[in-house]
Amino acid sequence: MASNNPAFGRPEFSNRGYAGRVQDLPDVFPGTLDQMYSRPAAGSVETDRMTVEDTLAKTALAFVVLLAGAAVGWFVPQLMLPAVLVALVLGIVNAFKKIPSPALILGYAATQGIGVGAISRFFETRYEGAVVQALLATVIVIGVTLALFMNGKIRTSPKLNKIFFIGMISYAVFSLVNLGLGLFGVGGGFGLRTGFIGIVIGLIAVALATYSLVMDFEFIQQGVRNRLPRIYGWTGAYGILVTVVWMYLELLRLIAIFRE
Repeated sequence: MASNNPAFGRPEFSNRGYAGRVQDLPDVFPGTLDQMYSRPAAGSVETDRMTVEDTLAKTALAFVVLLAGAAVGWFVPQLMLPAVLVALVLGIVNAFKKIPSPALILGYAATQGIGVGAISRFFETRYEGAVVQALLATVIVIGVTLALFMNGKIRTSPKLNKIFFIGMISYAVFSLVNLGLGLFGVGGGFGLRTGFIGIVIGLIAVALATYSLVMDFEFIQQGVRNRLPRIYGWTGAYGILVTVVWMYLELLRLIAIFRE
């Protein structure tokens, strides 16, 4: 998950900050004002830092590429398998890459979009209107989460982080087992994710994705506060992209279960 991205665990995202962050301001005396105003303007090193606005712009671009890929996957679903495999490789590379690569992240968005588009068409064919419902639900969850985060109502904590990672490991193990069962036709291809169990697992997954989104917001906020280089805005964009796609797919699956 985006929130588990090793890039977010590096010292520059911690409270200690990036090596190039602003130093404490010295005491200002009347005799030093002229010297301060006569200093040269800040150069590119001081100004080329990560900002919320720039990260949002990068995130928007990534989602535009994702939607373009989704359109391709919708009309050419045969591309889903190779696209998903490429997205998996790019996702692993992006997660462990020390310095984010815009090209790799946008490549991931495009290939992941193809997979999402093909999956969406499959669900829409079986459950008409499910895609629109899942999209609306995703937007609502993101909007509420962002509003609560901006107002300081929700934050992460060490205890919740431990619960989150335990939940993620458990969810990953269950997903692998369920994938194997689904390949053998159990539950009509859905494995154990049908009926009441499917609803419970789906709600837990949405809760994990929501908490992951809060972690993404906090990591971006910390990166801006520590004045990371602007390139790390792509890391924030990648994290949000992965989390939102995960949330959408979980909501889409939940809606399909309810429709059954």
